[in-house]
Amino acid sequence: MIDKHAIIAPGAKIVADVYVGPFSIIGGEVEIDSGTWVGPHVVIQGKTKIGKNNKIFQFASIGADPQDKKYVGEETTLEIGDNNIFREFITVNRGTGQGIGTTKIGNHNLLLAYTHIAHDCVLGNGTVLANNTTLSGHVTINDNAVIGGFVKVVQFCTIGAYCYIGGDTGVSKDVLPYVYVSSLHGSTKNYGLNLVGLRRLNFSRETLVNLKRAYNIICRQNLTLRAAISKLSVMLAECPEVALFIDMLEKTKRGIVR
Repeated sequence: MIDKHAIIAPGAKIVADVYVGPFSIIGGEVEIDSGTWVGPHVVIQGKTKIGKNNKIFQFASIGADPQDKKYVGEETTLEIGDNNIFREFITVNRGTGQGIGTTKIGNHNLLLAYTHIAHDCVLGNGTVLANNTTLSGHVTINDNAVIGGFVKVVQFCTIGAYCYIGGDTGVSKDVLPYVYVSSLHGSTKNYGLNLVGLRRLNFSRETLVNLKRAYNIICRQNLTLRAAISKLSVMLAECPEVALFIDMLEKTKRGIVR
């Protein structure tokens, strides 16, 4: 399953059914689990662990040193789960000693061409990052978030679960779960709930009505974060999904897009 023109360093741990295409280079600390497909001209290096049934297309760079001036060669890692797709020219860097020490990617994520995942980023499950999405260091993307093409996310931002970020948007604050965010008409702001995405994921009508109420509390009533959290807490028994809003408001350090 390994092409004769691939270069596999001694020490690499590759399960027998993994395919490695011609002219790909696999470093000595790399581990690749069953069912993963590595196309031609891919470079995977550093202390990188890749799970099952991933597909990595040509010219991807996985597990390279972080692009951070503070990095001085300390041992850091990259962890990739199962069933992810990495399209052409993607770059994914390992963590740093100043961060959490690792970059983590969960399961069932789709990363389109030219996406960049910087050091110490954490991606959940089921996310979609469209072409040329750029994540600076220490960014967290929660489950089922969809990010449009040419989106730029600043360091230490958190992107909420189930949200949609429109193409060519600059993100410098945390993005709430469930919302649609865009800078199409100027500054980055919310445009309500990500209704199309939520309906595709089978959120019930009742849940959507309650999430709309919660969204209005946060973004339409001119409340402080503490006052908004107090109002949202009352809704938890009726709509447990509101907990994601509360968690974001309690943990935000950069502020939120309103």
